Amino acid sequence: MQDVRPKKLGKAAGWFIWILAVLLLVLSGITYRLLASHFELLFDTPISLPVPLSALPVQISNWVGKDLSIPNTTKEYMEKNFADDFLSRRYVNAATQAWADVYIVYCSSRPAGILGHQPRVCYPAYDWVYDGTEPSQFISRAGRQIPCLIHRFHKPAPMYDQTVILNFYILNGQITADEDDFSGPWGRRPNIAGDPARYVAQVQISSVLENSIRTAAKDMTDLILDFLPDENGKVRAAEFHNNTSGIVK
Repeated sequence: MQDVRPKKLGKAAGWFIWILAVLLLVLSGITYRLLASHFELLFDTPISLPVPLSALPVQISNWVGKDLSIPNTTKEYMEKNFADDFLSRRYVNAATQAWADVYIVYCSSRPAGILGHQPRVCYPAYDWVYDGTEPSQFISRAGRQIPCLIHRFHKPAPMYDQTVILNFYILNGQITADEDDFSGPWGRRPNIAGDPARYVAQVQISSVLENSIRTAAKDMTDLILDFLPDENGKVRAAEFHNNTSGIVK
């Protein structure tokens, strides 16, 4: 009589391998969904600064500020472009009556998200016509030489509005006006560690007169930088945040 036991064993082994393969496939699918859910939660959760940008004093020297309202469409745009924190405030100089809008955006969860907040990207989206950009610099009150870009836009007829914008960036505590510094693969990698000191921030100061934005930048930049991590990850604003006066002279 023929012995059929080896055939039975081979058939059983085949079923075992098939079941094992199915189990591994199911487990890999579950693992993928869990990891995808984890990263989605990670990227949907903004990385917080030690002191929020909203805590920037409303009075800086002669400048007195008031928060500007942010339309829902703008908030959605900010979230879509990975803004972890931002400030939009109009400051008026009590001595000269000059005014300047100060806009600061901080991107850490996806540092290169700052590219979506460039003036040449966001202003045309709101019907501003781009007139040109020139590299420049200014000296802060503390004597820092700050490189910057000066952008000019206008609104077509019948509005005829004009605006001039001074902007620069802070990359991990280093000031730069070169957008190539953070537009490469480094900036596009997600900040999985959630380190607030890995970031790109943009400071944008706008008005109708170039003298207004330059004066505001000179008076405010040192304080603005105190709210962002320096090269060592330190946020100086955390040291004086308990000062509730909201005034810096």
